[in-house]
Amino acid sequence: MKKTIRFAIIPKVTHPWFDEVNKGAQEQAEILGRELQLNIVVDYMAPSVADPEEQQSLLNKALDNRVQGIALDPLESIENITVIHEVKKQNVPLLLFDSRSSDPGLTSIGTNFAEQGITAAKRLLELIDYTGKVAVMQGFPTAPNHKERYDAQLGLLRKYPEISLVEGGIDYDDIDTAFREAAAVISVHPDLKGYLCCDASGPIGIAKAVKESGKSGSIKIVGMDGIKPILQAIKEGLIDSSAASNPNLQGSMSILMLWQASLGAKTPPFIDTGVDLITQENIDSFMVDDE
Repeated sequence: MKKTIRFAIIPKVTHPWFDEVNKGAQEQAEILGRELQLNIVVDYMAPSVADPEEQQSLLNKALDNRVQGIALDPLESIENITVIHEVKKQNVPLLLFDSRSSDPGLTSIGTNFAEQGITAAKRLLELIDYTGKVAVMQGFPTAPNHKERYDAQLGLLRKYPEISLVEGGIDYDDIDTAFREAAAVISVHPDLKGYLCCDASGPIGIAKAVKESGKSGSIKIVGMDGIKPILQAIKEGLIDSSAASNPNLQGSMSILMLWQASLGAKTPPFIDTGVDLITQENIDSFMVDDE
C-alpha cells in the first residue's frame, strides 16, 4: 500500500481564481505521487466568505486532520493570525501563497504585488492621457497583497496633478459586491474616466456595472489577474487590459515546496511567479487553454 501524504490549501474565499490555484496544486500532487510512488492528497479548504475567523477555523481543522503541510493565502497580516502559533508548535510546515510575509523563515509564493498594481495603473494612465477622474476599488482591506496593490496604485496616481482620485468602493473579494460598489460610484461620478482594482473580483463586477450604465468604452477598466471571466471581458472589449498573476503556478509551487519542507529541506523565502499584462493584442495567447 502506498504511503499517504496530506497537504492543505486554504485560500481567502471560494472564488474562480482560487479554483485555478487548486487545479495547479492537484496537478502537482498527481505528478509527485506518480514519480515518488506516494498517495499525495490535497485538501482544498476554501472559506465560504472572506472572513478571517472562518479562515482561522479552517486552519484548526487542517491541524485536526493531521496534515503534513499547509499553504495559506491570509486575509490579514500573518502576525494577527493566532492559530499560526499552534501550527508552529506542532511543527507543521506552513507557507504563504498569493502573499508576502515579514517572517524571513516563512516561504511565500506569488508576485511582486506593488509592481502588479503599478503595471495596471500605468496602463490606465496611458489610456486616459494622464487626466480625469479615476476610481480605485479596494479588495479585502486587511489582505496583505490587496493592500500592497492598492497603496502602490494610489502612490503612482497621486504623482499626476491632472488625475482626480475618487473612492472606488470595497469589494471584500466578492464579485456581486464589486458590481454594487462600482454601480454606486458610477452613479455619483458620471464623468469617471478610469477604474482600477486590487483583486480578481473587482474587474468582473466593475465591467458589469460599466456595461449596465451604458458607459462601455468611455470608462476604461484595467483589471487584476487573468481568470476566464476577465479574459472574456477583455476579448469583448468591456475590460481594456489586466495585470495578471499565475494562480495555477502558485498552486503547483505550493505543493512542491510543502513536499520539500515535509522532508526537512530548506525552502526559499520567496518564489516570484511573475506578472503578465494581458491586452487586446495578446489575449488569444492567454485564452488557448479555455477554448
